Amino acid sequence: MEVSDLRIAAVRASAYRIPAERPEADGTFRWEATTLVLVEVEAGGRTGLGYTYADASLLRLIDDSLGELVVGADPMAPARVSGQLWARVRNLGRAGLAACAISALDTALWDLKARLLDLPLATLLGRCRDNVRVYGSGGFLSYSDRQLREQLGRWAAEDGCRWVKMKIGGEAGRELARIRTAREAIGGAGLLVDANGAYGSRQAIALARRMAELGVGWFEEPVSSDDLDGLCRVRRAMDAAGPELEIVAGEYAYTPDDFRRLLERRAVDVLQADLTRCGGISGFLRAAALCEAFHVDLSAHCAPALHLPVACAVPRLRHVEWFHDHVRIEAMLFDGAPQLRQGRIAPDLTAPGHGLCLRRADARAYAV
Repeated sequence: MEVSDLRIAAVRASAYRIPAERPEADGTFRWEATTLVLVEVEAGGRTGLGYTYADASLLRLIDDSLGELVVGADPMAPARVSGQLWARVRNLGRAGLAACAISALDTALWDLKARLLDLPLATLLGRCRDNVRVYGSGGFLSYSDRQLREQLGRWAAEDGCRWVKMKIGGEAGRELARIRTAREAIGGAGLLVDANGAYGSRQAIALARRMAELGVGWFEEPVSSDDLDGLCRVRRAMDAAGPELEIVAGEYAYTPDDFRRLLERRAVDVLQADLTRCGGISGFLRAAALCEAFHVDLSAHCAPALHLPVACAVPRLRHVEWFHDHVRIEAMLFDGAPQLRQGRIAPDLTAPGHGLCLRRADARAYAV
């Protein structure tokens, strides 16, 4: 049978809950485990794989509704199938869980297409580069100062990361002390901070000015991403004050309209996009196109193993987040997870698709 005659034969979804090494916290949330929802799509004897970090309740949505649109579809047309999935969730609300489910399906469809063509996904998408820079990301509020120094210092000194990121969100005096601790640990590496929307705009502006004096170059979600006016106020204040501290958001954007609003309002200096939330590979490509149109750099949020192929294929990419929890989970559950070398990761161009294969025996212990 010709590839053009193939149809998708099956869709399977499963979920895995992986405990954290220790309880973790950011400025607005605490967690002790992370749930990965995995989707597999089959055609022509090949299986495409995608996943999202969400809730196991997605299994019912995929099994009872979205999966039936995928079975029988053309595996060479992932963007078309993805469009039909978005239409299906119109009355459910596109953002949140529905978007996460579509993201996992869309990524699996792109991976399947590449495997059927026996091409690396990065090659199918059209490589702009052969590898991507990453920044080490962790520094949770639940860490002691010793744990903070060890983690961030290792990424900078041993792994060659040009930037590292830590969580903030508490009282300003304590956070500035933690930032000084981090700065001492990482030497000349760039220091990024993420408040996860923990502050109001006035608090964020006051803290940003003091952080800029300590060499912080990136302030992620100083206020909630839903507060566009607040993001704009913080960014304008940084422009007026003159420090080279960039305001960043986008990880909770689910649709192209979400990204467009952030860019039209000039709310961010760098846009984040997360393909496990924003519609998979198709959604990430749309976010990248908007960044190109608005002349704003793009940074891939979390899930580095999935982002790697498309990050190699888009212009204006700044870097990919080497997020501690997801790096650990991807190495635990999948063969083919990328290896960090001198602050960069590179796709395996000898493997079709994104190159990830589920280690079923290892994953079974965490099945929901």
